[in-house]
Formats: sequence, C-alpha cells, structure tokens
Amino acid sequence: MIPTISANPATPAPVAKPRLTTSAMIASIASEGQRTEAAPFGHALVREGQRDPRIVGMTADLAKYTDLHIFSREYPERFLQMGMAEQLLMAAAGGMAKEGFIPFATTYAVFATRRAYDFIHQVIAEENLNVKICAALPGLTTGYGPSHQATEDLAMMRAIPGLTVIDPCDALETSQCVAAIARHQGPVYMRLARGRVPLILDEYDYQFEIGKAKLLRDGKDVLVIASGLMTMRALEVADLLSRDKIDVGVLHVATIKPLDVDTIVAACRREGRLVVIAENHSQVGGLGEAIAMALLQARVMPQLRHVALPDLFLDAGALPTLHDRYGISRDVMAGNIRTWLG
Repeated sequence: MIPTISANPATPAPVAKPRLTTSAMIASIASEGQRTEAAPFGHALVREGQRDPRIVGMTADLAKYTDLHIFSREYPERFLQMGMAEQLLMAAAGGMAKEGFIPFATTYAVFATRRAYDFIHQVIAEENLNVKICAALPGLTTGYGPSHQATEDLAMMRAIPGLTVIDPCDALETSQCVAAIARHQGPVYMRLARGRVPLILDEYDYQFEIGKAKLLRDGKDVLVIASGLMTMRALEVADLLSRDKIDVGVLHVATIKPLDVDTIVAACRREGRLVVIAENHSQVGGLGEAIAMALLQARVMPQLRHVALPDLFLDAGALPTLHDRYGISRDVMAGNIRTWLG
C-alpha cells in the first residue's frame, strides 16, 4: 500500500479561526478571494445543445443542484425530470441513447454510483451506450456526512469495463469536458463541481483531452500528481512551498480511466524527487492505486506518498474543518510534504 497520511504529523500550535456556521457544510470549495465562474456545467451544456439537437438533459429531482436547470430553461422540450428515482434515471438514459439521443444524466455522485450501480453496469456500460453521467458532490465536497459524501465513487466506476471516468479540476475544465464528452462515443462518468466553481487552469493555457495528463508546472524537489479538486490544492501548495525554496511540480490527471500511463510513468522516472499522489477520494481504489499499479508494472519505484481520504465513514461538519481533519487542505498537505522531505 502507498504510505498515506491524512493529518499533519508536525501540527503547529492551533491558530484562532473564525467560528464556522452550518452554512460551511455546503460552502464553495473556492479559497477566499479566488476567481470563480457560475454554473459552468449548465452553460456548457446549453452551448452543446445548440450545436447538437440530440443532446437531452435528465435528472432525478436535482436539476437546480446540478446546474441542469440552466439547460432546462433553454430547452424545456429536451429536459426530462425523472423524480427521486436514480435507477429509473439510468435505465431511461440508456433507452434514450438506444433511440439515438445523447443523454446527460445528473444527480449526486452518491446516488449515481451507490444507488444506481447495477443499472449503469448492465443497462449502460455492458451495451456501450452513449450516456454521460455527470455527478455532483464528489468526494468530500459536502459536510452532510456519509449519506452525501461520495468518497468511493471513482473506485466503483473504474471497475466497470468500457466506462470513461473523468475528474475535472475547475470551471474551465468542466466546460471543456462537457464539449469533449458530448463528442465522445460511449458511456462516461464525470465528477461535477456545481454552483460557483473556482477558475484556475486558464492561467496555464490548458486544454482538456480525454485520456491525457498535463504537466501544469515543473519542479525538481516534488511532483504532485492530482485530479479534480486536489489539482487546485496542489497548485496552492506549490505556491506556498516556493516560499521555503521547495520546488513543486504539478501533473494534472483529469481522466482516471483510461489512465495516461505513458505520461505518468515518464514523469516518475525522474530521479531525486518525491512523488505525491493527491485525490479527493478514499485511499482505496482510486487514482493512487491506479498509478501505483502502473508504476509497479513499469518497474518504476519513486519515493511515493499518498494524500487521500481515509478508509472510513467520514464525519459531518464544516468543509474547511473536515478538509483539515482528513488531510486534503492546502496547509495540512503542505505540512505533510515538508515532513516527507525531512
């Protein structure tokens, strides 16, 4: 198993912080003062709907909370509200795909995966149907406890043959992903950030490609390989550690499956630097294990560490508190890297 630390072993003396209210359980994942974009998924789907009349939007009573309501206002005749019935949602999406439509099915990640898994597996994936499952609240992006925290969704979806699995970082990549998967033939599971989503990758001249990892910045001391929310955290950590003359590179892996093994292995062949895999997911079955297997098969053995959520049912509470507690905040992650470097 990759060594995993979910709390800073060299925790400094506590610093007084403002008291958080219950609204922090559903707070934006954007840092204070960070640029954001509102509802990138909904607006991108409208643009794709203008381009391709086969695109339909489907949801299980959560249009407002997945930003699909923007598409429904623009194309009410191409919007299907299935009610609180996620298994029906996936089965109906498969039926729509068989009729030549391109359904974008949205709900929370916990409901898409845990509640409707067999329908995705048997109805959609086994028949290689052109369904795009876009699932909000992935990983630890809500403080409402295990009923809403999809900390094992990547492990579940990676295990389904033929299913493309994507974990976008920010608003720009979310928009680019919508355009890419709309044109991609075959079933897709995409994690979805909703509401006001951070905007980061426009500073890196970024363009998403299915199955391609992208080096956002190089670094001689540490390489962080990350997906989704944790790519944003990795870039923040790189800026923070640069003050200590620690040079951190960031390799963004948006496509979890198929994994860009060639790019990852080549980056890890470089000697003399710590490699940290960072993911907003359980340490079991996600990006970390996928990369570890790829490196093992390639006989590449860097000094490897893993930032991930523990193999536990997580607590409910304010998101900033939980991110600190489980080791995926900027400051805790930076502290751990300092410790690993000695």
